[in-house]
Amino acid sequence: MAVSEKNLKVAIMGAKGYPYVYGGYDTMIKELGERLAAKGVHVRVYNHRALFKERPPLVNGIECIYTPAIESKSLTQLTHTFFSMLHACFSDVDVIFVVNSGNGPFGIISRIFRKPTAINVDGLEWLRPKWKGLGAKYFYWASKMATKFYDQIINDSDEMRRVYLELFQKDSKVIAYGANPRESVGSEPLEKWNLESRGYFLIVGRLVPDNNADLIVEGFLKSNSKRTLVIVGDVPFADAWANRLKNIQDPRLLFTGYVTDPNELAALYSHCYVYFHGHEYGGTNPAMLKALGYGCAILALDTPFNQEMLQNGKHGWYFEKKAESVKETVEKAESEPEEMEMFRKTARLGLTQKYNWDHVTEQYLEVFRGLAKK
Repeated sequence: MAVSEKNLKVAIMGAKGYPYVYGGYDTMIKELGERLAAKGVHVRVYNHRALFKERPPLVNGIECIYTPAIESKSLTQLTHTFFSMLHACFSDVDVIFVVNSGNGPFGIISRIFRKPTAINVDGLEWLRPKWKGLGAKYFYWASKMATKFYDQIINDSDEMRRVYLELFQKDSKVIAYGANPRESVGSEPLEKWNLESRGYFLIVGRLVPDNNADLIVEGFLKSNSKRTLVIVGDVPFADAWANRLKNIQDPRLLFTGYVTDPNELAALYSHCYVYFHGHEYGGTNPAMLKALGYGCAILALDTPFNQEMLQNGKHGWYFEKKAESVKETVEKAESEPEEMEMFRKTARLGLTQKYNWDHVTEQYLEVFRGLAKK
């Protein structure tokens, strides 16, 4: 029997939950889940129980199940998905949608129960410095398992599709991560840090080695710029690498830590002279999409993913993974303000149809419909 939207039941798992919005996956579940629910799909999200003091069974038309986990840095996420997968397989959902390639092995459970599945694998997790040794081996193996056990692999960039074809001989459907073009906001929130519009360069992201904030800081401090470099973000645990970076003493550096107020963050994006993007591994990056959405001039690390997102230089310049290259790019950006202004004016045009959340939702719905028919 064909499943219509009205009775299509989709379970979503692998992130922290809904409406908890902290990382990219949580944002995706919010944007996608709400749109699917509005179309009459029964959406069930598996929430990480420990993160929710209040546990309403229904939020904005989305069913929420609060599953437990073994609370430890390396096991929380995986055990949470394991318990969620078991629950979903014993239920009447038509399709199970999982995010994060680390959850690859759990596809064997849905295989046994013959539940149709899709997984968004995202990022080259096994290359990230934080997963040295065993962690890296696990993520590589888990990503490979995902290609064997799940019915549909989804990647968010053409480059990541190429990587999966090359490494695992498995094709995937490319559905980009969505973004919302934003109006620029006033500069009043900047007063909190004594910043002025266009008076600073900006980095937004976790303080982890693969985002290359250390490289950008080193190159920036070598430059002759009189502006400030504002670093927004932190790590949620004590970390020697992040502490070393935060302890660099220079009047041109400003570490804000996490900025949770959306208006403050919007102002920081909207009024920066240039947004720096040092993320090295992964497909479509949410912070880059935000920068385009707020109309930023962008300087990005030269990677195939960043080339794809900035349309090979149409919406920004690239720097190499060398402090000297960062220094030169900073000085060039300062000497060509008209060029930076042009990038700001055209940035939102970089958010083409493929990054539109409504379009993204339609593509996911097509996948879920197809799987439910099986």
